[in-house]
Amino acid sequence: MRIITTIPEAQSLPRSNRLVVVPTMGALHKAHAELIRVARKHAGRDGEVAVSIFVNPLQFEPGSDYERYPRSEKADEEFCRKAGIDFLFRPSAAEMYADDRSVFVDESFLSNVLEGKSRPGHFRGVCTVVAKLFNILAADAAVFGEKDFQQLAIVRRMVRDLNFKVEIIGVPTVREEDGLACSSRNQYLNLEERKEAAVLYKALRAAVNGGKKSAADVVAVARKVIAEAPLARIDYVELVSAETLRPIQMAGPNSVLVLAVFFGKTRLIDNICLR
Repeated sequence: MRIITTIPEAQSLPRSNRLVVVPTMGALHKAHAELIRVARKHAGRDGEVAVSIFVNPLQFEPGSDYERYPRSEKADEEFCRKAGIDFLFRPSAAEMYADDRSVFVDESFLSNVLEGKSRPGHFRGVCTVVAKLFNILAADAAVFGEKDFQQLAIVRRMVRDLNFKVEIIGVPTVREEDGLACSSRNQYLNLEERKEAAVLYKALRAAVNGGKKSAADVVAVARKVIAEAPLARIDYVELVSAETLRPIQMAGPNSVLVLAVFFGKTRLIDNICLR
């Protein structure tokens, strides 16, 4: 495994085969292992897999957890070696962004709701850094988890609208044994918060399997289950169109139930698609 920390070095790598990129912010866990596995499958026998690790300051709103976001450089490096990737791109913020930067990538429809409403500017930062990674690494394909459903939809829209020649591959959410979606932020939870956080997937399953059709009823079921956890504080629970991310009135095959819930200071997101 080759470790690359500068943009010129990344751009000078000899390329003859298909490259599949797994963009991450580090603190790697078993969900990342699944992303890497899928990336290797799509790279093919002769292709290459790259993981990028970059805690992107542009996607953290003021007062958020940018400074305390978990950074485990040595552990992540070993994780990547064991996963058998071809190279790790690990730039610094100074390497990625000029002090006088003035160009950003801003998606203006899908990013105005849900996470975008709760975290203004977040997806501007996501789109900017993902566009830069695609350009720097000359990616043929990139793998993203479906846990961040809105992010995946926005990256696909960016690729479509800006004509990136990059295939976007979505990977189903990887969960812990109790159903909690794997996330680097889970390590912020104390023991009691972690125990209660399992209610999120329980709520999603109950809402989807409850036989309700109206959005109001589906959301009500999820909220009722979440209320069983005393430490949970709901940011949002919404039934939306999988295409537009706008609220819909009735559950259907192209809808997704999305939620964001605080446990203490830790904010967790999850979703489930209605089939």
